Amino acid sequence: MDLEGVIPKSPIKKESWKTVLTLAYQSLGVVYGDLSTSPLYVYKSAFAEDIQHSDTNEEIYGVLSFVFWTLTLIPLVKYVFIVLRADDNGEGGTFALYSLLCRHARVCSLPNCQLADEELSEYKKDGIVSNNKSFLETSLKTTLEKHKILQRVLLVLALIGTCMVIGDGVLTPAISVFSAVSGLELSMSKEQHRYVEVPAACAILIFLFALQHYGTHRVGFLFAPVVITWLLCISAIGVYNIVQWNPHVYQALSPYYMYKFLKKTQKGGWMSLGGILLCITGSEAMFADLGHFSQLSIKIAFTFVVYPSLILAYMGQAAYLSVHHINETDYRIGFYVSVPEKIRWPVLVIAILAAVVGSQAIITGTFSIIKQCSALGCFPRVKIIHTSSKIHGQIYIPEINWTLLLLCLAVTVGFRDTKRMGNAAGLAVITVMLVTTCLMPLVIVICWHKSVYLALLFIFFFGSIEALYFSASLIKFLEGAWVPIALAFIFLLIMYVWHYGTLKKYEFDVQNKVSINWLLALGPTLGIVRVRGIGLIHTELVSGIPAIFSHFVTNLPAFHQVVVFLCIKSVPVPHVSPMERFLVGRVGPKEYRLYRCIARYGYRDIHKDDLEFEKDLICSIAEFIRSERPKCIIGIDDLENDEKMTVIGTSSSNLEGVRMCEDGKDSSEMVGDIRMCEDGEDSSEIVCVSELREAKSPERPRKRVRFVVPESPRIDRDAKEELQELMEAREAGMAFILGHSYVRAKKGSSLMKKIVINFGYDFLRRNSRGPSYALSIPHASTLEVGMVYQV
Repeated sequence: MDLEGVIPKSPIKKESWKTVLTLAYQSLGVVYGDLSTSPLYVYKSAFAEDIQHSDTNEEIYGVLSFVFWTLTLIPLVKYVFIVLRADDNGEGGTFALYSLLCRHARVCSLPNCQLADEELSEYKKDGIVSNNKSFLETSLKTTLEKHKILQRVLLVLALIGTCMVIGDGVLTPAISVFSAVSGLELSMSKEQHRYVEVPAACAILIFLFALQHYGTHRVGFLFAPVVITWLLCISAIGVYNIVQWNPHVYQALSPYYMYKFLKKTQKGGWMSLGGILLCITGSEAMFADLGHFSQLSIKIAFTFVVYPSLILAYMGQAAYLSVHHINETDYRIGFYVSVPEKIRWPVLVIAILAAVVGSQAIITGTFSIIKQCSALGCFPRVKIIHTSSKIHGQIYIPEINWTLLLLCLAVTVGFRDTKRMGNAAGLAVITVMLVTTCLMPLVIVICWHKSVYLALLFIFFFGSIEALYFSASLIKFLEGAWVPIALAFIFLLIMYVWHYGTLKKYEFDVQNKVSINWLLALGPTLGIVRVRGIGLIHTELVSGIPAIFSHFVTNLPAFHQVVVFLCIKSVPVPHVSPMERFLVGRVGPKEYRLYRCIARYGYRDIHKDDLEFEKDLICSIAEFIRSERPKCIIGIDDLENDEKMTVIGTSSSNLEGVRMCEDGKDSSEMVGDIRMCEDGEDSSEIVCVSELREAKSPERPRKRVRFVVPESPRIDRDAKEELQELMEAREAGMAFILGHSYVRAKKGSSLMKKIVINFGYDFLRRNSRGPSYALSIPHASTLEVGMVYQV
C-alpha cells in the first residue's frame, strides 16, 4: 500500500469556493468539536468561586463581558488573523512553530542534520525573502545559534507546550463528557444523580477509547453534522432566551462590565477567570489541525459559524440567569437550566454526541503530536497504526490510547465535579497558548522579517491577557490544577531523558566511527568471504562507517556481496517529497560494492511498509549506479569520506529512472542464470532479466528480479556489471543487521547523569519499539549485533 500518494505535497494555494466551503464544513467536525461544547461548563466553572449572584446582575454581566472579549481577542484576533499565518508548509501546532524556527536559524535539536537537508523544496517555502535584515534580527538569530543553552530553552519550551496538549487529551474528554451527562441532574433526584452521573460518564469514555482502533474515518462523516446540529441548537436556544427573558443583555458586551465585575468581586472575581478561560478551550486546535484543511476554510468556519453561535449561546444563558437568580441554589449555574424543559432530553443526547466528537478530535490530535515528537527524537518509539489509507493523519497508538483512557477514568472518578476538572483543563489550555505566544515573536522577527517592536507588541498584548488567566488558574493548584502540571512533568521527563540519551548515543557513534583508511586497508573483499545477498546495516550516522560494521567484520568470517549503510532520519519539515526521498552515495571505491543510503522523512510523513520500502531502496541504488553523472547532485562533499550524495526519488515518483519488477511465482524448481541483455533495435529500454532453467535438485523459493533501465543516456559496461551484481544479490535475499545497544554512563560521570542514562534512558529503551519495528523488517531476516555504549 503506497500511503505517500495520499499526503498533500504542499498546502492548497488556489482553491475554488466549492473546495473552500467543503473544507470549512469538514473542519466543523474535526476542529471545533471541543470549542463548541464549552458552553456546557463555562458558567458553572466561573461561578464555582462562591461569587454571589445578586439582583443587579453585575456578576453575570461581567462574566458575559469577559467571555465575549476573550473569545474575540484570543481565537478570533490572535489565532484567525495572526497565528494561522505561521504555518509550516501548511502544517500547524507547537512543533510546527519550532520546526519553522529550526529552519530559519540553526537551532535544530536533531543530531544528524546535514547541509543537504536545506536543499529540500519545502525547507524554506514561506514566500518571504528579505535581503535587508535589520541589525536586531541578525543579532537575535546569531545569539540563538551561538548559545546552546538558549537552544535547549527553546526545545524545552516546545516540549512543555506539547506535554500540555497531551494533558489536554486527558482532561478534555473527561470534562466534556461529564458536563454533557450532568444534564441528568435536572431529571432525577440529587441522591439518584450521584450514582448515575459518574458511571454513565465512565461508560461513555470507555466506549469512546475502545473505538479508536477502528479509525475515525469510519464514522467521521457524522462529525460535522453533529457539531452543526449542536451549534444550531445552542444558537436557537440562545436567541429564544434573549427574546424571552432579557432583550437588553447585549449591553453586557461593553468592557465596562468587566471593570465593574472585578471591582465588586475582587479576589473571587480574579479566581473565577480560571473558569471563564474555558470558553476558549479548543482554540489551539484551529492551529494544530491546519494541515488537514486550509487557512481560509478554518477562518470561514470560525468567523461565520462557530463564533456567532457561541456568542449567542453565552448571551442566551446570561439572559436566562439574569432573571432566574434562584436557580443558583437549586442546581447551581449550568447550561441545562437555560434549556426549555420540553426539549431537554433531545438537547442532552445532542450534547453527549457533541462531547464525544470534541473528545475524539483532541484524542486524534494527541496521537499526531506524539508521532511528531517520536519522529524528531523527543519521544520513545511507539507502535503507530495508520487507520486510513485515504485520510492523511488518521493514526492510532495503542499504548497512548489505553494510557489516556486510564488517566481519563482516574480524573473522572477522582474529581466527580466540573469545578476541579475545569481548574485542571484551564491550566493546560492557557499554558499551550502561552507557549505559542512566546514562540510567535521569534517567528515574527526571524521568519517573517518583521520589526522587533511588532513582536514585542504581540507578546506584550496577548501575553498580558494570557498571563492574567494563567495566574488565576495556577492559584488553584490544590483544587485540581496540579493534575496537568503533574502530567506535563512526567511526559516532559520522559521526552527529555529520551532526547538526551539519543543525543549522547549519537555522539558516541560519531566519535567511534571507523576511518576510511581502515576500510581501504581491507581491500575489495574486506578481508573476508563475500557471500551472495545484500547486507543492510541500519545506522544513525549520515557519514563515516559505523563501529557496528567493524565489530561484525572482525568477529565473523563472511559478509554479503553488497553492503548498504542505511540511515532513516527525520528532517524538520512536515513532508519530504517522494522525488527527494533518498540520498545515495558510495563508501570507498566502486569495486567494494559499499553504498550509503539516507532515507529522509518529514515529521508528518507516513513510512511505507517493508516491501515497498525495500523496492524503493534497491531502485534508488540501481538508479545511482546507472547515473554516472547524476542530474541533481548536491554539491556538498563529506569532508571525512569525500562522499558525494545524489538525490534519488522513490520508484513511484521517478518514472524515468530504473524500475524493478519481481515475479512472486513459486520457483522452487528453478534457479537463476543471471545475465544482462539488450532488446532489439527499436527498444527504448535495457532490461536485466533472469533466464530460468530447470534445477536438478529442489531449492528454496526465490523471486525472479529484473531491472527496467532507460536506454538514454547509455550506460557503460562497468555500470551494467554492477547492476547485474545488485540484481543477483537482491534475488539471493536481504539481511538486516541492527545494533542492539546497551548504553551506560562513563566512569566518573555525575550521579545525575548515571541516573538518567543507566536507569531512565535504559528503561525507556527496553520498553520502546526498536528500529526493526519502525521499518517493518521481517524478524526472520534480522540479525542483531550487541554493543555497549559508554557515553
